[in-house]
Amino acid sequence: MSDLFDTRTAPERRNDEFIPLAERMRPRSLDELAGQRHLVGPGKPLRLMLERNAPVSMIFWGPPGTGKTTLARMIAHAVQAEFFQLNAVSAGVKDVREVIARAEKLRTLKARKTILFIDEIHRFNKAQQDALLHSVEEGTILLIGATTENPSFEVIAPLLSRCRVFTLYGLERNDLEAILTRALERDDVLSKKKIHVEDRDVLMLLSGGDARKMLNGLEMAVNTTAPEKDGTIRINRQVLENVFQRTMALYDKTGDQHYDIISAFIKSLRGSDPDAAIYWMARMLEGGEDISFIARRMTVLAAEDIGNADPQALILATACFQAIDLVGMPEARIILAQTAAYLASAPKSNASYVAIEHALEDVRSLPALPVPLHLRNAPTPLMKNMGYGQEYRYAHDYDQNFIEQQYLPENVQDRIYYKPGSNGFERQIRERLNALWTRRQR
Repeated sequence: MSDLFDTRTAPERRNDEFIPLAERMRPRSLDELAGQRHLVGPGKPLRLMLERNAPVSMIFWGPPGTGKTTLARMIAHAVQAEFFQLNAVSAGVKDVREVIARAEKLRTLKARKTILFIDEIHRFNKAQQDALLHSVEEGTILLIGATTENPSFEVIAPLLSRCRVFTLYGLERNDLEAILTRALERDDVLSKKKIHVEDRDVLMLLSGGDARKMLNGLEMAVNTTAPEKDGTIRINRQVLENVFQRTMALYDKTGDQHYDIISAFIKSLRGSDPDAAIYWMARMLEGGEDISFIARRMTVLAAEDIGNADPQALILATACFQAIDLVGMPEARIILAQTAAYLASAPKSNASYVAIEHALEDVRSLPALPVPLHLRNAPTPLMKNMGYGQEYRYAHDYDQNFIEQQYLPENVQDRIYYKPGSNGFERQIRERLNALWTRRQR
C-alpha cells in the first residue's frame, strides 16, 4: 500500500534515473494523458467528474498500458483523497480490511476521502470481492478497480452494480507517437542524450499499443546501445528486436503489406486451405492488425464464398465477431483461428453473391417494373375493386406448401438469379428447387 505522491514530488521522480522511464513519464494531468478522449476530453464523464469534485466507485476495463493506473492516481490527486493501491495477485482480505479501517479513521477524524485502487481486480475471488461491498456502498472507500478482463464475467454482480464501468481502448499510433516524442524531448534523463530512433513503427508494433511496454523497451534499448563517435545512440530495428526478444514480421497496417496479406488470407479461405489461412492470420496478428478487421472480413466471406453450402458458417463468423470483443487479445486469437479453420474447410458456393449481383444489374438497367396485381396489398375497398390481391394463392393451402404463380414482374418473369451449386447443404436446396421448377414447367 502507498499514498499518492507521499514521498517525493513529481519533479524529483522525473529526475530519478533508477525509476523506470514509464513511471517517470506518467502523466500528471488529464491534458497530458494520451488517448481515451471519450473519457477525458472536454465534456466527457471523467473530466466532468473531476471538475465537479464528484468521484464515484468505478472499474477501468482495457488492455495493458492504456492508462488505468494513471487515471486512478489522477483522480485521487484531483479530489485530494488518500490513495491506497493493492495488487489482487498478492493482496488478500486482511489487506482490504486494513485499508477500510484506515479509511474509516480518515473519514471520522479528517473528513477526508479514501480511494482504494485494486489492480487486476478480476483476480480477486468472491470472498475478497464480498469484503469490499459494505464499505463501497456506505462510501467509506471509493473503489477503483483495473482489469484487462470483461468485468461482467469477472466481478461479482453486487459489486459491479455499485461501480461505473469505463472502457479504455488500445492506444492509436498518433497517441504512441506523442508519448514517444514527449519522452525523448522532456524526460530529464533521455533529453540529455543524443538519441535517434530509426524505425518508430517497429517500436510501436513490438509494444502492441502498450505505452508502458514501449517506454521501458525504449529505455532498455538506449541503455544497451553503445554511442557512436559523435555521441549518437542509434536505435534501429535490430536493437529493438533484440530488446523485445521478438522478430517483427514485415507488416504495415496502412501500406501494401496490409492489402497483400489480407488478400492472401481471404484467397486461402476461399481456396479451402486452412493452413495457409491461419499462417496469414498469424502474420496479421503479429503485425498488430485490428482483430475486428479480420473478423469482419471473415463474416463477409462466410456469406459471399460459402453461403448456403454451409449456413452455419455465417453464424460462426458472426459469433466470432462478437466473442473477440468480449475477451480481447491474446485469447481472441484462438477464436479467430477456430473460425478461419472452419471457413476454410467448409464447402463453398458463391451462388447468393452471384444472385444479388445479377438482380442488381436488372434493377439498375430496367425501368421500375410494376408489382403484379395479385401480389399487391389491398388495405382499402377501392384497391380490392381494382383487383389488388384478388388472384393471390396462399402457398400453405396446397400440396407441399407450393402452388405455381408468378412472383416476378412481367418483363423478367423467366429470370433465374439464384442457381445453387452442388456442394454441402446447397445440394439439397438445388434438388428441392429443381423439383419445384419441374412442377412449374408442367
